[in-house]
Amino acid sequence: MLITFEGLDFSGKSTQIKLLAERLKQEGHEVLTLREAGGTPIGEKIRTILLDTQSTGMTSLAEFLLYSASRSQLVEDVMKPALASGKVVISDRFYDSSSAYQGWGRGLPLDILRAINQMASGGLQPDLTFFIDIPLNEVERRIEERGEGKDRIESGGHAFYERVLQGYLALIAEHERFKRIDGMKSIEEIKSVIWNAVNAKLNERKTSL
Repeated sequence: MLITFEGLDFSGKSTQIKLLAERLKQEGHEVLTLREAGGTPIGEKIRTILLDTQSTGMTSLAEFLLYSASRSQLVEDVMKPALASGKVVISDRFYDSSSAYQGWGRGLPLDILRAINQMASGGLQPDLTFFIDIPLNEVERRIEERGEGKDRIESGGHAFYERVLQGYLALIAEHERFKRIDGMKSIEEIKSVIWNAVNAKLNERKTSL
């Protein structure tokens, strides 16, 4: 079972991924948590390039293709073997991020992105995708509160994040696997909503076997 988490930066994905992984392990499941870009030696090198504020001359297409290259490596080397062995795989971002950030955010052609997403993912599709939704002003507040410099993606600005958010809303409307969650609720409330959805999906899969 593949579960992916999507959302704007600082939406709380990492916290909820950790909590979900812990609960799944308590229930007896083998769990693997991953992040994009990264997750393999090659992917981590690509991640460094993508987030480096010195990579100022990178084109939108180069950015997308680098994410896709990292994803392809992750799918073949890690995701598919883990899923084949029966593990629950939880990924912090997957190809929906490319559609939202590089498609809607950067303005790359969505039809081309879909085709390359399909190739890079090897046809792998999430069983469940959680979109943790927080207002743009909250994203900006959390970035400033962190007290560190912004990475290259976080430096996109308000208008960029507006476009990314619209992209996610379009994806949510298109795919039933998406579960949109109010990210301004408490950590415990969000945790409960996520677990209920995951548990229902696990039970559904058991019934269909």
